[in-house]
Amino acid sequence: MDYTRSEAKAAARERFRGTWAAITTPFTADNRIDEAGLRHNMRWLIEHLRIDGVFCTGTMGEFWALTTAERMRVVEIVVEEARGHCLTIPHTGHHSADETVALTNHAEAAGADFAIVINPYYPPAGEEALFRWFEHVSARTRIGLWMFDTPFSEVEFSVDLTARIAELENVCGLKCSRPIAHYAQVRARIGDSIVLSHPSETEYLTLIRDHGMRVHMSSAAPFLMQVPGYTPMREYSELAYAGDFAAAGALRDGIAPLREVHERWIREPWLQHHLIPIAQIKAWCDMIGMVGGPVRPPLLPLTAAETAAMQADLAGVGLLDRVASRVRDRAA
Repeated sequence: MDYTRSEAKAAARERFRGTWAAITTPFTADNRIDEAGLRHNMRWLIEHLRIDGVFCTGTMGEFWALTTAERMRVVEIVVEEARGHCLTIPHTGHHSADETVALTNHAEAAGADFAIVINPYYPPAGEEALFRWFEHVSARTRIGLWMFDTPFSEVEFSVDLTARIAELENVCGLKCSRPIAHYAQVRARIGDSIVLSHPSETEYLTLIRDHGMRVHMSSAAPFLMQVPGYTPMREYSELAYAGDFAAAGALRDGIAPLREVHERWIREPWLQHHLIPIAQIKAWCDMIGMVGGPVRPPLLPLTAAETAAMQADLAGVGLLDRVASRVRDRAA
């Protein structure tokens, strides 16, 4: 961390740009952290996809199923692999405010660039209590903090509460996984006082063009919808950031079939069945050359039929052929 607590907001405005990935935590068959697999995935993101930043130990990372020691170890590995290549933002939230402080300060000591904390979701608490929770964490940490306002938590932050938390000295960002109308209301209220981002690939171009978003922080889409030698999400977003919305729109529209597959497997499980789609993400990763591996309880693995259906969908939109051709090219 090369900025002071009081400089966190300015540092975030300067450094958050481009496309960030929310990564999974790979496990071995005997239920340990797959450290080699995690390192492979980090190098895949950096070398092949040119990711701008990595969000680890979050929802995609099954944080609820990790021990404190495992959370810390994942952060250490991610930071080690990322150093000098991309930025990092570990999720350090916990029901316990003091555990959140400890995890956040460990992330700083490990060399993370920023940290992000999910909305406390148990026990139920009103907005004054939620504010005081963030105030407690902020007062005991130095690293720049992001709020993580996500429907997975079953807690919704009002615009007023978001604006109030944004005034805390080292709170410097918000990952706002809410409807775009709510995102727009928050943006109108807080302006550029902190960095604001939304994790929807479907709305990514609209958010850049109509709402001035400068960073996709973050989702699994950057490594599910892109493979080595094929990075349309990065390419259309860079065109949009440069102001060429016509070219960006044409490239974005050109991956509509792949987007439909992504929506079917990654978005619909949550929208239709309230299931966090980690098993789907990990199975997809295994099919494209990354390390996915098993999920931990209470999540369930995909059935054989579901795995076959996903593989057929990915083959149908040509993604698996792109991976295979890349492997052939590297072997030649």
